[in-house]
Amino acid sequence: MKETIAVAMSGGVDSSASAAMLIQQGYCVIGVTARMWAEGSRCCSDDDIDSARRLAEGLGFPHYVVDLHEVFEREVVEPFVNEYAHGRTPSPCALCNRFVKFGALMKQAEGLGATRLATGHYAQITTDGANVRHLLKGVDARKDQSYFLFGLSQEQLSHSIFPLGGMVKSEVLAYARAEKLTAAERPESQDLCFAEFGRHHYLVELRRPDITLSGDIVDVGGHKLGRHEGIHRYTVGQRRGLGIAVGKPVYVVRIEAATHTVIVGEESDAMRKTASVMNVNWVSGQPPVEQVVIEAKIRYNHAAASCTVTPVGVDRANIEFEEPQFAVAPGQVAAFYIGDELIGGGWIE
Repeated sequence: MKETIAVAMSGGVDSSASAAMLIQQGYCVIGVTARMWAEGSRCCSDDDIDSARRLAEGLGFPHYVVDLHEVFEREVVEPFVNEYAHGRTPSPCALCNRFVKFGALMKQAEGLGATRLATGHYAQITTDGANVRHLLKGVDARKDQSYFLFGLSQEQLSHSIFPLGGMVKSEVLAYARAEKLTAAERPESQDLCFAEFGRHHYLVELRRPDITLSGDIVDVGGHKLGRHEGIHRYTVGQRRGLGIAVGKPVYVVRIEAATHTVIVGEESDAMRKTASVMNVNWVSGQPPVEQVVIEAKIRYNHAAASCTVTPVGVDRANIEFEEPQFAVAPGQVAAFYIGDELIGGGWIE
């Protein structure tokens, strides 16, 4: 009997190609699309759902739309707003993957008879002789999305499949065009689905009007340079849009939520040699028994940096970088790699 795999369908080329490939590989495929955000979403709009439905009809497999508004609001949007309210820089995609796509959506897929959930993520899963799943980078270094998957458990990985992990984007596009998948010509969006790039503060202010309090912008010596209209408008490492002119480039070095203060300084002031990480997930299920020399990515578009990670209990870790790193922002993900394998990660504290 064929294994039934549910494909998380966004209407885009990656999920469409994943579905077509799985059919060709002999699997029984069903499509599932999650409605997560109604207010101008760029990932589960009516057009996206129509695109996914048309593809399913064309390839002859059933397609379902499931309502995940509540879990998305609770696990992604509320933490996003609250992190900015406390002067931190959130990483909502990592939360969405853990709690929504590979959480609530995976459960919905299982209820429809699927044994695994496939997505268009550029990452790879391998299984060793002890039946432990390992999460690897995607072959396409420019599209690798393993960073956002650090929070997945062994149970989630055992019920996941990434058909595109061994391909580069150009190969996926070529395949989609050869198979005449209309999604191949759809524009690709890399913005957040619920907050337009550079305008997230409007959402934060709508949800938390109490945090629009103004405050001081000061230099590292405490000298006042200007005023701001809310710490949620700033992030560590930010240079543009500070609203001050000091005759030289300055960057946000630190944000003090308690006093609504934004501290700025030169690039050297924003360099950090150490970081503490909380809520760490070790992909294997077990932390290293001692400190390990690895590479860490402190944001998605950051080049992995050599460092020593020291586990503290089961869900915390301290990082010491070989070379100081720019803009180690509280709230962002620190993902830990040994070679191409993502061994774990957590939230910069």
